[in-house]
Amino acid sequence: MPREYQSFETFWLYYLREHSRPQTRALHYFGTTLVVAIAIFAILRGPLWMLLLMPVAGYFFAWVGHFGVEKNRPATFTYPLWSLRADFKMWWLWLTGRLGPELKRAGVKRV
Repeated sequence: MPREYQSFETFWLYYLREHSRPQTRALHYFGTTLVVAIAIFAILRGPLWMLLLMPVAGYFFAWVGHFGVEKNRPATFTYPLWSLRADFKMWWLWLTGRLGPELKRAGVKRV
């Protein structure tokens, strides 16, 4: 991994390549969906301390994907904010059925 990305766009393509396996992406989708569900539930129903569970829920599934499936180091360790942004972008594009072209652009082969 290059030491420093100069733009989110170049980081985004790297991020997608680091999530090349569908199982890794599925674990990310599950964790991110759980994060959103926890946020909605805690805000609407409480208790607000449940918001503290969001990072645990999101990172647990993501890291299982990286260490167990993808066999790589999560980009979160080096680029925490861009990784968070990229995770939500990947999740949203998957939800809306628009992730395929981005994976292709990043050079990720579809399985």
